[in-house]
Amino acid sequence: MRLYRFRILLLLVLPLILFSGCGTKSRLATADQRFDAGEYATAADLYGRLYSRIAPADRPLKARVAFRQAESLRRINNNRAEAMYQRAVRLNHTDSTVYLQLAREQHRNGKYTEAKKNYQRFLEYDSASVLALNGLRATELVAGWKARPTRYIVRRDPNLFKRNTYFFAPAFQGTDTDVLYYSSTLTDTKKKAVPNRVTNQPNAALYVMKKDAAGKWSKPETVFSEEFTTGNDIGACSFTSDGKSMYFTRAPQKADAKANVEIMYSSRAGGEWTEPKALTIFKDSTITVGHPAITPDGQTLYFVSDAPGGQGGKDIWKGKLEGTEVKYIENLGTAINTPGDELFPVLRGDTALYFASNGLPGLGGLDIFRARKVGEQWEVTNMGVPLNSNYDDFGIRFEGVREAGYLSSNRGERRGHDAIYRFELPEMEIVVQGIVTDDKNQPIPDALVRLVSNTGQNTKVRVRKDGSYRIRIDKDMECVMLATARGFLNKSARLSSEGVTDSKTFTVDMSLPAVFRPVQLDNIFFEFAKWDLTPESETGLQELLAVFNDNPNTLIEISAHTDYIGINQANQVLSQRRAQSVVDYLIKAGVDKERLITTGYGEEKPFVVDETTVAKHPFLTVDTALTMDYILTLKPEEQVIANQINRRTEFRVVRMNYK
Repeated sequence: MRLYRFRILLLLVLPLILFSGCGTKSRLATADQRFDAGEYATAADLYGRLYSRIAPADRPLKARVAFRQAESLRRINNNRAEAMYQRAVRLNHTDSTVYLQLAREQHRNGKYTEAKKNYQRFLEYDSASVLALNGLRATELVAGWKARPTRYIVRRDPNLFKRNTYFFAPAFQGTDTDVLYYSSTLTDTKKKAVPNRVTNQPNAALYVMKKDAAGKWSKPETVFSEEFTTGNDIGACSFTSDGKSMYFTRAPQKADAKANVEIMYSSRAGGEWTEPKALTIFKDSTITVGHPAITPDGQTLYFVSDAPGGQGGKDIWKGKLEGTEVKYIENLGTAINTPGDELFPVLRGDTALYFASNGLPGLGGLDIFRARKVGEQWEVTNMGVPLNSNYDDFGIRFEGVREAGYLSSNRGERRGHDAIYRFELPEMEIVVQGIVTDDKNQPIPDALVRLVSNTGQNTKVRVRKDGSYRIRIDKDMECVMLATARGFLNKSARLSSEGVTDSKTFTVDMSLPAVFRPVQLDNIFFEFAKWDLTPESETGLQELLAVFNDNPNTLIEISAHTDYIGINQANQVLSQRRAQSVVDYLIKAGVDKERLITTGYGEEKPFVVDETTVAKHPFLTVDTALTMDYILTLKPEEQVIANQINRRTEFRVVRMNYK
């Protein structure tokens, strides 16, 4: 009886198992067909649904499906690709490429530490992989790029952004920067858009905007007729310098149309563009070509292709344009092209080629690079942060010679939608500014400041009423500055802008000693009851030495003073020796002894209170001499301060025409 029931159950279940197995194979075949046809959005959805239907025990099949889903998501810039590669790794997918692609997705998502580990793991299988080696190198460079960003400012342009819509590949109509073309998936909401077979998004069309007199962009208009646009995905365009010829990418999407991507051209006639025609580039019409960039003279065409003989992936090529044909085609070589994709070439005059690459060392995804021809070699530079991010950045366009323009990026967009960003390099401004005051910290309104540099700059400015000045200088300069004013000694300063890479303001305040009164030296100190200079006096002594160097024709008296405490004769001897200690320092430093007079006044010349002193010590009165009789009228703690003020070292200009 039990055997009978088992047979009945087996007969009921077996068809279900067979049907399920056939269903899985059929769904897998359908997903693979969509993948092989390049319909990655649909394939990703089919693989995702299929994954959950596969039995847990069938790990190899689940791993294969997870890997294929990840490959599909990667091709449509969906951030979920990383998680699917992780899933394939956990299921022990047998293709070692999974480690490379996982590393590249982690790289794109800014997970550089994790990416580094998986690059290293893949290199255990293929130690010569250019993509893995460049990726590994990039993970070590990215910290430096982020720590030292360029001065470019990048902001998303609100005119060229709409949620769930692609905006990319901006281009100016020749040299006219008031006319901007770009590709976009903008659609008429009243009509049902034909989806792109790769992304399942609407196809892109070519749009144009123009600036009005107020500098505002007009509403976008489609460039070509609906008849031409329908069923075609229109990509990057390029113009000759006169703006009369345009080249652009077309990817037919109709089932009955030839599937290869091609480059079209059109001419401007009577204010309208002529019916586009295809260029003939390769004899094999199945070879994909796109992303044209025409030289200013209209004779050479740069373009992207997966043609045989390249470095792998999509490479940048160039050829001679003759009518509707491109001849003498050559690959730009390994300095630019890699086994990854090099896309969206853009020419800037005759000096530079800009392009996007996900194979050269970068921050992740596509990075923008600049290539310049040095002799017969290309010199390639990553444009750095913030022009580049760890997402896709491409299709940069400059406004002529200005360091400003537009670029395409999907930074921060989880589903990979592109927007067009405005970028600009602010003019670098290096300034030296300050205030010229006297030795009492009062501004000198008629002072002059002169700056002379080793690069030839020679600038003289008169300070404002508040004593302030401002002088603009260039980077990489060594400058000497000199402040002068009638009735005051000169003051010099040195300044260097070597190594400055961003706007910067240097502050150089200068204090000019007065000629008509003694100048107190606040930073010169002696041992108690001795004439030995303390180490703390070095700064003040160097400042005094600078006065002699800045004013080579002066005869100066160095004097020292004491308070009234002690015997007057002893105080005078002490002050004389202290003054001599300062003079000895100056002579040793190279000052001619004939320019120096030494005087010790002891307690004979008490300090006369000025406004600056009152500001520090309000208990004192302006123009009051700090004699013994006056000091004894003060409170004990105030007497201590008054005696400290009397104990001072000063210098006084005796003559301005020495020798």
